[in-house]
Amino acid sequence: MTSLFGKNYSKQELLSRIGDMGQLAGVRPVELANGNERGVRALEFNTGSGLSFTVLTDRGFDIYDAKFRGASLCWHSPSGPVAPAFYDPYNTGWLWSFPGGLVTTCGLSNVGTPQDKLEEAWGLHGRISNTPAKNVSFGADWQNDDFMLGASGEIREARLFGPNLALRRNIYARLGESRIWIKDEIQNQGFEEAPLMLLYHCNIGYPVLDKDTEFVAVIEDMEPRDKIAEAGVDNFDSFTEPAADFKEQCFYIDHDVDQNGIVNTAVVNRHFNGNQGLGVYLTYLKNELPYFTQWKMTGQGAYIVGLEPGNCYPEGQFNAQKRNALTMLPPGGKAVFNLEIGVLEDNNQIRAFEARLRELDYE
Repeated sequence: MTSLFGKNYSKQELLSRIGDMGQLAGVRPVELANGNERGVRALEFNTGSGLSFTVLTDRGFDIYDAKFRGASLCWHSPSGPVAPAFYDPYNTGWLWSFPGGLVTTCGLSNVGTPQDKLEEAWGLHGRISNTPAKNVSFGADWQNDDFMLGASGEIREARLFGPNLALRRNIYARLGESRIWIKDEIQNQGFEEAPLMLLYHCNIGYPVLDKDTEFVAVIEDMEPRDKIAEAGVDNFDSFTEPAADFKEQCFYIDHDVDQNGIVNTAVVNRHFNGNQGLGVYLTYLKNELPYFTQWKMTGQGAYIVGLEPGNCYPEGQFNAQKRNALTMLPPGGKAVFNLEIGVLEDNNQIRAFEARLRELDYE
């Protein structure tokens, strides 16, 4: 059964009411055409629940626009989703083409601080989000009684005398539901072991982020990244209105997990739209994504909270080595990552999410 507009429908009941499923939900290919965005191919998803989002197939298969019933769930950078040709790989040049959006993928050879070694330099957060996908496919169809929307593509980070990593990404959603699933499989297709660093840079913005917004999680431990973050430890889980001259703060959070090894975390605004409430949650397996960074950047124009699960912290490859936390993929080796991102539609769902956290059997 599919739940739509407050009622449950069978496949046949829905089909009897419409001429084409695109009336309710679907995936549509588009191409951006304005200024330095020109030529960027994308896929527009509409789930029929009020959730819509845009996958940038020419930008690492990342998720840019994401809205629920007209309200943005994410923050947009002033650069916008610029074409990959404008990517600057040096030092912090990545910021010139960082679009923000719901998900920006960081990696695959470096995440975080720019790094230098003899034969090459790794820029901030790597190059994968500025790489177009190949072998893209998309569509929407019935799977038994579920109408599923999906897309897949392959993004390669490879060069002669260097890494040869292939990321196969699948993004899918279900008619009538307000959640997105991402499944990534990364394979080392080279003949030498290769470092693998991956982080999902999920950028939650206004109106989910606003005065009195809260970070919700079951936390085992928390480490401020630096002295600037140390000053914000007491209120890392709460937010204010945009502030002049705010300096970014990063907190490394060790989440507790439920009996299935799953992390549940969210950003919620109970006062959205006359106290109706709105939130965004993340769910994932901790053994796949053992590290989590909360990026708190509540400045004017740069008003974001980043929820950033990964297999590393955003400190660069050398620091990951020092922490003994650098994943090395052997030749032919694979790593699989799964992430669910969903909407908490109102305060009832926010309260239910919190109650579930309290009731779960945490280890």
